[in-house]
Amino acid sequence: MRIIIAGAGEVGTHLAKMLSNEDQNIVLMDPDAKKLERASHHLEVLPIEGSPTLLSDLENANVEGADLFVGVTPDESTNIMSCILAKRVGAKHTIARINNAEYLESEYGTLLEELGVDWMIYPEELAANEIAAITRYPWARQYIMLFNGALALIGVKVRTGAPIVGKHLYELKGMLPEEESKSYHIVAIKRDFDTIIPSGNTRIEHNDLVFFTCSVDHTDTIRQLAGKEAPKIRRIVIMGASPVALRAITKIPSDIQIAIIESNKDKCLRLSEHVPNNVEIYHGDGRDPEITSEVGLEDAQVFVALTENSETNVLACLAAKRYNVYKTIAKEENIDYIPLAYRLDIGTLINKKLLAAGYIYRILLGQQTGQVTCLSLVSNAEVVELVARRDSKIIGKKISELDLPKGITFGGMIRNGSPSMIDGDTILEPYDHVVIFYHDISINELKKLF
Repeated sequence: MRIIIAGAGEVGTHLAKMLSNEDQNIVLMDPDAKKLERASHHLEVLPIEGSPTLLSDLENANVEGADLFVGVTPDESTNIMSCILAKRVGAKHTIARINNAEYLESEYGTLLEELGVDWMIYPEELAANEIAAITRYPWARQYIMLFNGALALIGVKVRTGAPIVGKHLYELKGMLPEEESKSYHIVAIKRDFDTIIPSGNTRIEHNDLVFFTCSVDHTDTIRQLAGKEAPKIRRIVIMGASPVALRAITKIPSDIQIAIIESNKDKCLRLSEHVPNNVEIYHGDGRDPEITSEVGLEDAQVFVALTENSETNVLACLAAKRYNVYKTIAKEENIDYIPLAYRLDIGTLINKKLLAAGYIYRILLGQQTGQVTCLSLVSNAEVVELVARRDSKIIGKKISELDLPKGITFGGMIRNGSPSMIDGDTILEPYDHVVIFYHDISINELKKLF
């Protein structure tokens, strides 16, 4: 496929990196020659200097006939206009990154689609969805629904004292009744900077980030194996009345009390007139002990730092831990700092750029495969849903007998509408819907099996 990416910022370059692993023909377009030079040093892309809102530059980038045009510059108007022009020039499909929630409303969506914008990506909405999911399962670092909610992918940090720590995977079967022991599967382990595709002899260690697949009915089984509490969320404190925060409060149950701390007094006054009844607005600095006392941080179960300063967010979360807050969430906009921030044991990190790039990647590959979910906690790792065809190479053999590429593991499947896990003895049948975790390989290698 030939893909044109307009915008050589962090979203565009990260998306290009993800797609370059799939042997796609990628053009990276930007008016800033220095950005293109930096990107082309470590990416297999064709850099084109030019403006995506000029027809002459779009023609120079050979947009005509392109399978996909993606507008991910920092400017929303540029992205929308470039998609409209790209469609007129001859691009088959277009995606625009937006910064205005109103464009997601049906009347705007219909109009923009008629003009040539096929999909719109609103990173703040994606981030708000992540926060809402995490507040439902605060003991998890990541919680992703698969197969329309039939299965779940759960990332959990385990520590000494958890039932599974110190155990080899083959030892875990004897820890639960047979039915429950077949209700989950460990698909990957993140250990420091390494990603492990585990085998039966893999030993789970203190501070491992363990990724499970399970049926949603057995989510609590995963929590117990990881040795986690399940606190009732009664109060959430949010620092920074950002667009992400304002979207998140609409997705959190109304029986949860929310306190928002905002340093801009005028914004506080404006917001106080429009927020729901379960939300209180406080003016001040979230790092100030007087404010933290006023908002009742010691009574909160979740603290979320969503200011525009990533360093402030990380430090505020570290400070919140002194109040015994069960879960901390920080918005970290510098992709390079994410591994370091996790080593500081911030509960969960939210990066809008990674979410946006992952969502676009999912749209692209989803046209050919099914749902694709990119894991922000694990570099170069994705989870994909695939359907086994009658002529698939994986049909009729035990999973243990298949010659599978290194770096993949089967997580679970849906057969005749019923979810189940996959182990070495599983024999796949035609039309099974299969979830696969894969790391450092191309999805094209997977598609050859299916």
